[in-house]
Amino acid sequence: MELKFEFGGVEYSAASILEFTKEERTDFWREPFFYFYPDVDKELYNKMSDDERYKFLHDYFTTFSAENQSLIADKVSGYNSCWQRYEPQIKEALQDAFEVNLSDKFNDLVCYTTFNPISPRYLDKNSFDNFYLESEKGALGTAMHEIIHFVWFYVWQKHFKDDPAEYETPHIKWILSEMVVEPVMRDERLGDINPYYTHRNCVYSYFYTMHIDGKPILDKLYEMFSTMSIHEFMEKSYQYCVEHEEEIRKHIADNENA
Repeated sequence: MELKFEFGGVEYSAASILEFTKEERTDFWREPFFYFYPDVDKELYNKMSDDERYKFLHDYFTTFSAENQSLIADKVSGYNSCWQRYEPQIKEALQDAFEVNLSDKFNDLVCYTTFNPISPRYLDKNSFDNFYLESEKGALGTAMHEIIHFVWFYVWQKHFKDDPAEYETPHIKWILSEMVVEPVMRDERLGDINPYYTHRNCVYSYFYTMHIDGKPILDKLYEMFSTMSIHEFMEKSYQYCVEHEEEIRKHIADNENA
């Protein structure tokens, strides 16, 4: 398992931000951009077509990138150094969690550092993003979160042999994959070096407030994860989510639209 941080570039950032600020997105996804770039006229931006938005973003971040060139280079260098420092213990913890040897797997992972405060992952490309304002430990936390997804779905696919299209939003398999990051992070080898975990922010905030039958869903998943083999956990946790899918989706929708 090897990871390299790289600057994604202006075009990449503009396209990524455009995707998460489209009209069909809820404010949960759209608002972070306007929060971190308060000089952008939100009302004017919202009136633009997608083509106009992309041109605006490209022009805006061309200037922004030039003005912050040294900062970005320093950030990427620091992210790589921090990852190298902790990679052995992260790999060890993930191998234990997922019962898989990672020495010959995921040796081409790339994290693109971007201007987008939302950090998506791309399973088919072995890549994901992080936000340029993250600290070194913050970037480490983001990397662990996303790599858990890659390993989770690698093991999942080997076991279920299902359609990878169902690993993306809005499928329940995607929702489950986002939740299970937190139980995996309870391993001190991971959680202790992840500031997002220690501040209860290593998964979407609405998962921390989600209760099923009066019990926090993350605690329920951890109970299952800590007492089952990884394959049994995948089977049982998926069954649990399917049984409670209506409640889960309602809680997410209520929070994203709040």
